[in-house]
Amino acid sequence: MQEAVALVIPCFDEADRLDRAELLRLVRAREGLALVLVDDGSTDATPTVLEELRRAEPSRISVVRLRENRGKAEAVRAGLRGGLSGGAAIVGYADADLSTPVDELLRLVDTALASQRDVVLGSRVRLLGRRIERRAHRHYLGRVFATFASLALGLPVYDTQCGAKLFRATPALAAALAAPFRTRWIFDVELLGRLRGGAPGIPPLGEDAFEEVPLRAWRDVGGSKLGPGAMLAAGVQLLALAARLRLRSGR
Repeated sequence: MQEAVALVIPCFDEADRLDRAELLRLVRAREGLALVLVDDGSTDATPTVLEELRRAEPSRISVVRLRENRGKAEAVRAGLRGGLSGGAAIVGYADADLSTPVDELLRLVDTALASQRDVVLGSRVRLLGRRIERRAHRHYLGRVFATFASLALGLPVYDTQCGAKLFRATPALAAALAAPFRTRWIFDVELLGRLRGGAPGIPPLGEDAFEEVPLRAWRDVGGSKLGPGAMLAAGVQLLALAARLRLRSGR
């Protein structure tokens, strides 16, 4: 029997950007695949859209509602914990705008199912023959950020911020999700850092527990909530996170 996979889609005021047809195509494409749609205190018609999707596939789509906007980090954490409590063997998340297209998400799911790794990361690598459509300033700022994130984690990861990641249900993951994230904009790095650092009675994940998969397609979608101020805040948060990881490891 195919292992159960729960893919979290965090949503805040996404009514105009949610592609209903593609989300339904995604959840119907693989046996055992479910979607956990998290409404992060939306003020537009997002709750209505999510309920319509749930009614279309009630056995495969669930909706988690947060009463107030708590940010993407906590929306993702709530969804992942919901997926784990529902018995999924693999949980993950993707962006509501499907910047990582459905076919690529399905390829990542297939990779995670076939792999013995605990973490499978989508990676936006610009290679010939691939369609990685990313604005230049974001690409170069992202490369600088990813370099420092890699150093902070002690992990040769190329792209920490791609919004497509999958995790095997392990005690290490449950422990990493037990407490709210301390960072708002770089929770991806914080989650990887928690897995790398371990927890009481749970050993840290080594480099061989991670697999990075270059995407064949990815695109910037208009309407992103990440502006210059958020980018600056992300840099500050990374410095603070790096200090905490260094303190924990005693380096």
